[in-house]
Amino acid sequence: MPTGPDGIRRVHLAAFIVVCLAAVAVWTLATELFPYHSSNDDEGVYLLQAALLLEGQLTLRAGELADAFRPWFFIQDGGRLYSKYSPVIPAMYAVSMALFGEPRVTLVAVAVGNTALVYILGAMVFDRWIGVVAAAVFAAAPMTLLTSSVFLPYAPTTLLNLLFAVWYLRGVRGGRLRNAVPAGGAIGLAFFARPYTAVLFAAPFICHAGWSVLRSVRDRWWERGFRPLPDPVRRNAATAGVGLAFVGLTLAYNARVTGSPLTFPYAAFAPLDGPGFGHRELLDHSLEYTPAVALEANAAALWYFVTRWFTAGLLGTAAALGGLALALWRWLPVPASEGTSDWGSDRTAGLLLAGLFVSVTLGNFAFWGNYNVHAGMADPTTGLLSKFGPFYHFDLLVPLSIFAGFGVVVGARRCRDAAVRSRIATVASPRTAQAVVLAVLLASALVAGAGNAALLSDPVERNAVHTERFESAYEPVEERDLENALVFLPAPYGQWQNHPFQALRNDGGLDGEVVYALEGSPERDFAVLDAYPNRSHYRYSYQGEWTATPDDEIVAQLEPLSVRSGDRLEGTTTVGIADRVDRVRVRLENDGEVADYTVADPDSELAVRWTLERDAANGSDAEANATARRGTVRLTRSPSESVSFDGTDEIVLTITQVQPEGATYTYRQETTVRATEGGVEAIWPPERRGCRLATDCGTEGTYLPDRPETHSRWEQFDTRLEPAAASRE
Repeated sequence: MPTGPDGIRRVHLAAFIVVCLAAVAVWTLATELFPYHSSNDDEGVYLLQAALLLEGQLTLRAGELADAFRPWFFIQDGGRLYSKYSPVIPAMYAVSMALFGEPRVTLVAVAVGNTALVYILGAMVFDRWIGVVAAAVFAAAPMTLLTSSVFLPYAPTTLLNLLFAVWYLRGVRGGRLRNAVPAGGAIGLAFFARPYTAVLFAAPFICHAGWSVLRSVRDRWWERGFRPLPDPVRRNAATAGVGLAFVGLTLAYNARVTGSPLTFPYAAFAPLDGPGFGHRELLDHSLEYTPAVALEANAAALWYFVTRWFTAGLLGTAAALGGLALALWRWLPVPASEGTSDWGSDRTAGLLLAGLFVSVTLGNFAFWGNYNVHAGMADPTTGLLSKFGPFYHFDLLVPLSIFAGFGVVVGARRCRDAAVRSRIATVASPRTAQAVVLAVLLASALVAGAGNAALLSDPVERNAVHTERFESAYEPVEERDLENALVFLPAPYGQWQNHPFQALRNDGGLDGEVVYALEGSPERDFAVLDAYPNRSHYRYSYQGEWTATPDDEIVAQLEPLSVRSGDRLEGTTTVGIADRVDRVRVRLENDGEVADYTVADPDSELAVRWTLERDAANGSDAEANATARRGTVRLTRSPSESVSFDGTDEIVLTITQVQPEGATYTYRQETTVRATEGGVEAIWPPERRGCRLATDCGTEGTYLPDRPETHSRWEQFDTRLEPAAASRE
């Protein structure tokens, strides 16, 4: 323990340096490793909520177009959309967005706060130097660094939990009511943010509070009654009262967004996604979560935690276990050893922090999320666990770091002890003995540092691969200066925005400089265009397959869109023909109707002409009304054959070239069309794909006209659509 003003200044300076290094590390990772966010698409949920809060909204109001704007993990209630997560963590991000225009400032602030609070707790339990080492161990843990550098709720919730712990323990130590109120506020806010996480963290403290109240009541009852109230009763009543007020606020928020105070938004999104055993389900993923599965999943998560995600891996874990064992040996009622200790400690604070090993571990046993972080429990290099660690156990970093700090400092002090040097001095000079001790301490620090760097490098590389894919995916958007734009986005994982394109987010009013809408049905696409008529329109698309693993190359494009209209539209689709093609099949189809023809021995280029027009009415007004929303598409070479469409639809034109041995290559053109009272409309250009051995190959065959390196030399896919001469006149 430092003595004197100089000693205290030195330890405070050391703690300040550790906190500053933690801030620099998190800022660097957040800006350099995660400039486009991570592969965990929950980040976009929290940031969109933050944008909503800045607009003074709890929900996204999209009206009849809610399907086109539904973000990932948002619940749709008519034309209203709200997140499955509470607004507490988004509010923390919103503060830095409002003050600095950069939400990553909150990430740094959280990292600074957590590291400083670990130092304070370490100093409270043991002494200041142990607090400094504990803070350094916490800040250097791979899970701390990576999870704190992304917009996820685990590190911010831990900040609230640690504030509660510090204020609660100060109240216990000093008996002051002024510490009880912020303690209740902190844990109440943590409950609002993540109820289950807060309850697991608070469980040891709640048990201690209950025991303190009962003991004080028992003692006071026999002595002089309850006037005045015993100090533990007053303090814990204040903490509980403030905490319960936030529980009430949580229930009020539930009632506001879900309609029932007891229905949490996450339960409204997926009722079987909460803690418990039995059938668990989230969207299309389900599982019979049995105790046996829970044991396997949590055992694997904890093993990877202590071997891969805690500072220095097994070496750091060994230090933590050694420190915990030594502390418990001193604290628990076992026969006292001879001699005196050279360190002091707060037994109550230490035992409560040690209790987190029990409450957090057992509580997570009942939550199937610890199964979902694995892509395969035998492989720690896959799944979300491989990139961020077992983050549902994030709170365990705190007691592990404090007891590791204790073990390291006690070990270092023992090595420095005169008795150790005297034993070495029996075979060497005193100066040599001192040098040997210093060399051992230095070597241990270097080994721990090197081991920690090795542990950190693998998940950093895995996240960097995702960042490279995001960089390629967002390149067309960054290269174009979008102003007053509407951009249609693909939906590789279903009809969700920001899953995976988190960086392409709307603001809370759906009226920002750029508005992003999901590609969907023809009716919805036209409805979105009608809702934003005075904007520049674009389609974002990519060639390749977007999967959870970034193995496939993604080449993206941002294509300007327009709506072509007229009484009658004439289109020409010109394609290139490969060598040794003996025939080409041209096929126009819609809802089972087909018009087609075959071209034998084609040249190196083939032009397919087609027309689009509204059906003409003959006779009565009733017949006119019946045909006003019908249209026809004809192949010019086969005028007797056509396909019709009602109202708004998608017309598919395929041009399949066939070689003698049977190999095929198909040009696929999908055009969204609409019949109106004044004629016909088409969203232009159409979606184009080139498919080998198939007539539809999804995004893997997306044709990129401006990227010749993405297709063969002979591949050509040009399209044109103009009003017919009569329409122009």
